[in-house]
Amino acid sequence: MIIAVDGPAASGKGTLASGLSRHYGLPHLDTGLLYRAVGWAVRDAVDTPEFEAKAIAAAEGLDAAHLTDTATLTSADAGVLASKVAVIEKVRQALFAFQRDFAGQPGGAVLDGRDIGTVIAPDADVKLFIQTDSKARMERRARQLEARGQVVDRYALYHQIEERDARDMANPHGGFYKAADAHLLDTTLLDIEAALRAAIAIVDGTMARKAGQQP
Repeated sequence: MIIAVDGPAASGKGTLASGLSRHYGLPHLDTGLLYRAVGWAVRDAVDTPEFEAKAIAAAEGLDAAHLTDTATLTSADAGVLASKVAVIEKVRQALFAFQRDFAGQPGGAVLDGRDIGTVIAPDADVKLFIQTDSKARMERRARQLEARGQVVDRYALYHQIEERDARDMANPHGGFYKAADAHLLDTTLLDIEAALRAAIAIVDGTMARKAGQQP
């Protein structure tokens, strides 16, 4: 079973995908970490003529070992860098095979990102698109960062999230939009336990219908 979980930054899609992974005993890939790792690797080249070439090289040389420093890769700065490299077509091409191979492993997998249900795994058994109000996303991310001892400028963080949404949605190489057959799950007013229960219900219901157990 392949479960695709898409949504904007700080919507909770990663936490939900991790919960679904545990519930169904499936491996989980946070595909956003791939782009964050590439962006972080070329952070010193931003706004230079070499930025694109260095980002492509970093993407082509990426492996699982580059994804271990999650504290750094989940920072707000890494998120901004991720959206900058994600608009480079050859970066997306380099990371496409990595993601497809993960999705196609025996038994299935859970993947979360921005274009899983539309580009990476359009044949996923279940697709979820997580929607959350921008202010709620800002507050969630701020609390995550503060829990790590970081000082957070909420005003700046809110605008980073808004700017990243705009950049992602304008990205011509990756479909940051809800797939036609994806289930919309708005988590603005839900805590993680309630959101996970709702996601599990969607997965179970979808698989039951596909198995002919429900109309």
